[in-house]
Amino acid sequence: MKIALIGYGKMGKEIEKIARSRGHEIVCIIDVDNRQDFESEAFRSADVAIEFTAPSVAYGNCAEAFRQGVKVVSGSTGWMAEHREEMQRLCMEEGKTLFWSSNFSLGVAVFSAVNKYLAKIMNNFPNYDVSMVETHHVHKLDAPSGTAITLAEGILENLDRKDKWVMGTLTAPDGTVSGTTECAPNELPVSAVRKGEVPGIHTIRYESEADSIIITHDAKNRKGFALGAVLAAEYTAKHQGFLGMNDLFQF
Repeated sequence: MKIALIGYGKMGKEIEKIARSRGHEIVCIIDVDNRQDFESEAFRSADVAIEFTAPSVAYGNCAEAFRQGVKVVSGSTGWMAEHREEMQRLCMEEGKTLFWSSNFSLGVAVFSAVNKYLAKIMNNFPNYDVSMVETHHVHKLDAPSGTAITLAEGILENLDRKDKWVMGTLTAPDGTVSGTTECAPNELPVSAVRKGEVPGIHTIRYESEADSIIITHDAKNRKGFALGAVLAAEYTAKHQGFLGMNDLFQF
């Protein structure tokens, strides 16, 4: 399979290594200094482009790849809420293909399934209140993380007493804390911590007067995310439409 990389930071380099190890060819690498290469024959020859960049440019990157007739796998977060309807329309009505996920880790896919099942169980036990904390490296721009939002949405789908998530506290790299976890009974607080080079930790806590039930996913490095992105690219090369992890992994 021929792959184009959009974004060549730490994730892009990890994806490149795993893609090559699986026998794929990297035909084009686009970063901040060579955006003109979207119009190159090399880019247009790609079966799939894998896009890991920033919220401010992700939408434009996907739109440009679509203009060049290239399918996209995107792991950029912080932009999909605003553009989801348009992306779905482009895929459903204009034949474009986008595989988007807030997190490509197989472990997170399993964790997400466990999260939804636990919320369904806890729907019967209203004496437990639920909250979430996500921790990421200091370079992450969006808070809460896209993965945390996806997990929160999974809770809301299955827990009748909560109908919206709200931003909780934000712990900045210098240790200062802003915001609050105080919220209405129908709200789910999602707090964020930014420190060091943490790849990603997501903890969901159900708390009662009697005890706590806690589930956590703790990423050790970027390898799991990169492998998942390449697996998604392999899937996307053979499928069309607006795709996601529920298509790739059906639990």
